[in-house]
Amino acid sequence: MTIAILGPTFQDLARNVNRNISSLSEIFVGRAFGYLSGSVVGGILFDCMNHFLLLGMSLVATTVGLYIIPFCKTAVLLIVMMSVFGVSFGMLDTGGNVLILDIWGHEGAPHMQALHFSFALGAFLAPILAKLALETPVSAENHTEPAFQPPATNGSSEADSAPLFGLPDDMNLFWAYAFIGTYIFIVSVFLFALFFKKSSRQEKSKPSAQGYRRAEYHKTLLCLLFLFFFFYVGAEVTYGSYVFSFATTHAGMEEHEAAGLNSIFWGTFAACRGLAIFFAACLQPGTMIVLSNIGSLVSSLFLVLFNKSPLCLWIATSVYGASMATTFPSGVSWIEQYTTISGKSAAFFVIGGALGEMAIPAVIGIIQGQYPDFPIVLYTCLGSAISTAVIFPVMYKLATLPLDHQRKANRNSE
Repeated sequence: MTIAILGPTFQDLARNVNRNISSLSEIFVGRAFGYLSGSVVGGILFDCMNHFLLLGMSLVATTVGLYIIPFCKTAVLLIVMMSVFGVSFGMLDTGGNVLILDIWGHEGAPHMQALHFSFALGAFLAPILAKLALETPVSAENHTEPAFQPPATNGSSEADSAPLFGLPDDMNLFWAYAFIGTYIFIVSVFLFALFFKKSSRQEKSKPSAQGYRRAEYHKTLLCLLFLFFFFYVGAEVTYGSYVFSFATTHAGMEEHEAAGLNSIFWGTFAACRGLAIFFAACLQPGTMIVLSNIGSLVSSLFLVLFNKSPLCLWIATSVYGASMATTFPSGVSWIEQYTTISGKSAAFFVIGGALGEMAIPAVIGIIQGQYPDFPIVLYTCLGSAISTAVIFPVMYKLATLPLDHQRKANRNSE
């Protein structure tokens, strides 16, 4: 919810700091760099601090940020607050994965799927919440004054004399952020309760129940998983971000049809993450990754071959969204079967996904602008699907190679 609320409230935040949307794009860059920093810092801290305490503290910091952001009256302060907000979310993202692995280990596949389903559910609910909170007559007052109208020079000159904090122009903006902030604070209370409830006896018994494993090619596996998540997350965000513009400009769809195509991608994505909770109880993570890779490869190939057929776009987009849903949580659960994942290790492959989310859509946006008639987005998705389909068998071979050696040695000794 905290990540998705920015999109539908971006125009209101820009109006709040007297800037236009195009001159406030740094807010996404600031949040992305904060997220990367938080992932790195969180990966280090989770190896030396109690997980419940650190997660609770990151949620409290997120709560404070959500309450302050609607009151920011200067663009610089808003960008700084978003960067700090990104740090806390980066710590939360890394810590959530580490905590699931720390509690359930290689048996935590259903719990990992549930964790990532909650992310998809929150991303689905936040825009609905924002629409309900901000759908008031106040927005009609500013209808004749578009967000792109005020020149950036006026905004920057007024920023010097403007106060840092002040009441937002529309208090419903505050209520949207305050609702999510209050919910997050309630969740943090439960985490702090778990921290105080945990006894020293449980602390001592955990290492014996959870054995430490280190694969022979531990670092190589992490580097390959870094690349795997780089291509996967980059393709997911690229298609979700550009499918609307692609459908209107290249496929000739109406705007409401393109919006429906975008919605069905994220809808099947969220639905399959929910179903994956049950599938993970009876399927191995490696099997789910293979099925996801096959679905992504076939659907992206059909998107490229029949990129002007509306029926094929609808079907292939649905399959593509469903295929992308389980890959990330399954990848985290799969690697835990062969090598123990510490906070630093989790931060490393989470950063791989974050870099893919930043780099691939940015590069594709530049290339698509130079070749508007060429479906760059679809070829990017196909290329990413091929890359992940090649990387995973290599990872699997490296992870199981020591086991093959051990079986041969046992046969020889017999």
